[in-house]
Amino acid sequence: MLKGIHPLLNADVLYALRAMGHGDDLVIVDTNFPADSVARQTRLGKLLRIDNTTAAEAAAAILSVYPLDTFVDDAAARMEIVDKPKEVPPVQKEVQKVIDKAEGKSWPMISIERYAFYERAKQAYCVIQTGERRFYGCFAFRKGVIPPDAG
Repeated sequence: MLKGIHPLLNADVLYALRAMGHGDDLVIVDTNFPADSVARQTRLGKLLRIDNTTAAEAAAAILSVYPLDTFVDDAAARMEIVDKPKEVPPVQKEVQKVIDKAEGKSWPMISIERYAFYERAKQAYCVIQTGERRFYGCFAFRKGVIPPDAG
């Protein structure tokens, strides 16, 4: 355990978060996502895991240390429900609340069609699979910057 570091952030995840630079994406996915095969195509090249947790719990841990990119409109994204792109299921509403709390303001996620989401995930720095069992518990976060005067 480390002071000030969320206990869900294991060594592999912390390494990836630290190694990423401005504009790199990380993808948080549920248990049904083809995580291993997609993760092999990412910059990191291997799957990371935060087991036994929901997507919202994993997002809260990650966003406790990970800044979202303020220079783009798609820094936070969710996978669309097939044939229902405007529908937002409870798992996505929970993650939206986590994002808003972490950023201290409303920060609406954009939605990405399922196959377009897979392509964004393949281009990401890393994929982190959670224990989320609900459908559409898949999210992409683009890394921002921490200004020199930040605490």
